[in-house]
Amino acid sequence: MRKIAVIAACVVCLAGSMAEAASASAPIYTCTDAKGNKLTSDRPIPECANLDQRVLNADGSVRRIVPPTPTADEHAAAEAAERRAAAQRAAQQEAVRLDRNLLTRFPNEAAHQRAREVALEDVRAAVRSSEDRLKRLAAERKPLTDEAEFYAGKPLPAKLKQALDANDATAEAQRSLVQNQQAEIMRINNRFDIELERLKRLWAGAAPGSIGALPSPQPAQMAVAPASRASAPSKSR
Repeated sequence: MRKIAVIAACVVCLAGSMAEAASASAPIYTCTDAKGNKLTSDRPIPECANLDQRVLNADGSVRRIVPPTPTADEHAAAEAAERRAAAQRAAQQEAVRLDRNLLTRFPNEAAHQRAREVALEDVRAAVRSSEDRLKRLAAERKPLTDEAEFYAGKPLPAKLKQALDANDATAEAQRSLVQNQQAEIMRINNRFDIELERLKRLWAGAAPGSIGALPSPQPAQMAVAPASRASAPSKSR
């Protein structure tokens, strides 16, 4: 019996020690509310949600400071700031990736110039084809205009008028196509110029991603022939 009593006493003492230790480690929240009242609790104090709250140790020393709970506007602003920061991080990572790809594709200026010429080759060929087509249309129009001279001051025969109108419409379409192709050549050159300027800095030792985002090339200005011009009847010659 005596042994059991001793064990029970030890258990009581141990439980008391544990409770005391838990009490000593439990945080104490304290603050002064808007009315000047000093409040204390073992958990965050709702009345001081918009104020700093001190968390104390059992000996009264400050363990930490709990800042005010953010308002809805502050929370939204913080989220917006985090989104902007995330976007900036993503943009930086993308810049690093693009710069590394550029260096891999173009180890020197000669390689970059070869790529430029390849990109331009098909468009230049299309321009030459359109210009040749315009020359043929001009040659086809010559006998039509010669024939139209016999009807000066008179209505043109329907067949002749239709032939002139078709020639005009086709030529106008080809001229617009040439303008579009020339605009595409400008866009390609602009893109390669931007890349080359960046590559020169990378070749000189700039770290990938340190130059900022790669600028976008200026969009090509597309020339579109109005439908009214393409279908307008030619004037009597």
